[in-house]
This record gives sequence, C-alpha cells and structure tokens, in this order.
Amino acid sequence: MDFTLKTYTSLLEILKSKGYAFQAFEQFIQNPLKKVVVLRHDVDLKPRNSLRFAKIQNKMGIKGTYYFRMLPCSYNENIIKQIIDLGHEIGYHYENLSVMSNDGGMNKETGDRIQNTGDGRRNIGTVMSEDELFDLAIKDFEQNLEKLRKLYPVKTICMHGSPLSKIDNKRIWEKINYRDYGIIAEPYYDINFDEVLYLTDTGRRWNGDKVSIRDKVDSKFNFNFQHTNQIIEALEQGILPNKIMFTFHPQRWNDTVVPWTKELVMQNVKNVVKRAIVR
Repeated sequence: MDFTLKTYTSLLEILKSKGYAFQAFEQFIQNPLKKVVVLRHDVDLKPRNSLRFAKIQNKMGIKGTYYFRMLPCSYNENIIKQIIDLGHEIGYHYENLSVMSNDGGMNKETGDRIQNTGDGRRNIGTVMSEDELFDLAIKDFEQNLEKLRKLYPVKTICMHGSPLSKIDNKRIWEKINYRDYGIIAEPYYDINFDEVLYLTDTGRRWNGDKVSIRDKVDSKFNFNFQHTNQIIEALEQGILPNKIMFTFHPQRWNDTVVPWTKELVMQNVKNVVKRAIVR
C-alpha cells in the first residue's frame, strides 16, 4: 500500500540517511542549505491528518510547512496551534478569487458570476464585474491573512488550485503585490525549479501532470515517479538533486484500510474529471 503514514515515514528516514537537511519554506527562502528538502503540506481537507504528519516530523527532528485554507474543511485553530507547538511553519493556502467568484453560483444562461457577499450568502441576481470580483477577493485575502496571523506570523503563502473553478487564484497578483503584506515568498513565483526538484502527490501519484489543472511547474528535471517507493529507490541510487520540494496533501495518506480505500476511489474519480478538464 502506497500513500500510508508508514510509507511517508520511510521516505523521511531515507532522506535523512542520505544527508538531506530539512527547512521550513520561510527558512529556505531566507537561507537555503546546500543539501535540503522542503516539506510542503497543503491542508485541503481533514486537518487532523496533517497533525499526524506534524507529529511524525517532530519525533524525527524535522520541520515542515503547512498551508491552511480558510474554510471549515481545513481551518481548525486547535490543530493549527498544535502544529505550531510542534515547531512547524504555518502559511496561507489562498483561493480568494475562486471563493469570491462562487463558480457554483454562475448564471447558467449568461455565464455571469453571482455576487458572493463573503459571508456564505449570495445576492442572487446581482452580477459582478471583474473589478468587483477582484475587490472582494483582495478584501477576503487581507481579512484571512490577518486572522491567520493571530495564530502565527505568516510569511509565506501558496495558491490553492481549485481545479473545478475556471479561475486561477494566482491572478489576484495582477492587482496587488503580496510583498506589500509582509509576505516573503510564494512557491510558484519564488523558487527556481531548474535548481529545486518539485515532487507533488497531486492526483495521488507522483507523476500527476496529466491530471493536474494548476499544480505544475516548469523544470529541467524529467523524473517520472508514480509510486513513493520509486522515489525511495532513486534516493538509494543517489540520482536526485541536492534541493527538493515535496508537496503532500495529507488527507490522501492513511494507514487503515477503509479511509485508504475511500480516498483511492475518490481520487480516481477526481482524476477522470480533471483529465476531461485538461483536455
């Protein structure tokens, strides 16, 4: 079984044994080590799974970065505080444009967006212009960042892909500059992926490019891993570069059969939908 906590632990152990250090993303941006791994965790769902990851890392003396959405499926202050206490970085997994556009509330006849008031209610029949959408999204970003910073001094952010939305959340930076908010880095903008190998479990596989809508980077590296044990074998052979960023979605990783199987089935369905969108 792949995508289990046991497999995850084995991956960390081989990385340590091969001499890789571990830095939270904010540390890496400020002072990158020569042989280093950045463990990025996108907390899309099931935040308790992320807490399990954080505890495993803490026992191994490893630091990671956890990006939380500001929706109930992700944002849990009690769990965030526990992850902070374990020594990890907290960041904001922003999705302001897709949330404020409320794609599910589009006018089916005209394609116009229905205005989202920001409190979960829509003014049905009120059509937003793109400028109004951006204004709402910027306000939402500012409010959410302020809320999260009451728990942790957030310095880095990362886009949530929102694969079923027509809107790329990174477009918000067409109107504002995240550095004006004291943000020092966003992975998709501030990493040279010709120097840092990017490995993401998007699609519940490590070569999920064909089913990924937005979790993609331009890179000279051409590895084609599907299973975690293939990454472990490559580490054993010493063929991976000195700088690696992993992106994990902890809700996908389970040791018990029922949630593991449920996630496998659900992700396979999602991949079919995403393939259709990519085409």
